[in-house]
Amino acid sequence: MFQFHFFGLSPVLSLFQSKWKLIHLTRYITGDGEGGIEMTESMQLIREFCDRFISSEKVTRTRILDYLTKPSFFEDFGFVEKIKMSDRVKTGDELFLVGYPYFNVNVSRLLLPCISEMLVVEELYKEAVLNTERKLIIFNGELDRIRSGYYPSFFYPKLAALTKSFLPMMETVYYIHNFKGRNGGTLFRCYPGLWKVLRRVGNRKYVCLHQQNSMPSLKEVALEILPSA
Repeated sequence: MFQFHFFGLSPVLSLFQSKWKLIHLTRYITGDGEGGIEMTESMQLIREFCDRFISSEKVTRTRILDYLTKPSFFEDFGFVEKIKMSDRVKTGDELFLVGYPYFNVNVSRLLLPCISEMLVVEELYKEAVLNTERKLIIFNGELDRIRSGYYPSFFYPKLAALTKSFLPMMETVYYIHNFKGRNGGTLFRCYPGLWKVLRRVGNRKYVCLHQQNSMPSLKEVALEILPSA
């Protein structure tokens, strides 16, 4: 039932979010095992997406931006002049696909500033995508935690600012979030359709419990929509 579809989106839009974790829909695995399997399956989905979306003649021109994957420690913390994201982008670049951008909370704030890949993605969007014909797709980014205030704004003001400056500009192309427990269900959206709350009633069968135009918060789905259905 859950398949990825990329529609012909409006040329006005340039920033898209895609989130799906299919392992949650079929079986329950806890801890590091779940994370490892999810990462493996997600990488396969990214490959399938690229095979469908990127034409064969452009595959040879697909490349990785070194700054996103290998940032300089000294440049990030201001010891030398910081390299701009726009300096890493070439004129012919058309699409940026960012897989699993996350927020690293394991770095001690007493020693070094915490690193957020999402802040780098925002920089990429502002310097290389905004006001151009380029597109940027975020795949399974850690956006739900940022939206929900999981990271206290007092300690992480730049990250919290993304909820007002960056995240509202995104269009969600494909989204699946599974809710476990007695009142379990799934929040689902496939662009340009409505946001739907689904419940599994059999093998690969789901019923729609609720639908609306805008994305409901995960708290609203878990505490209000699913228990009352």
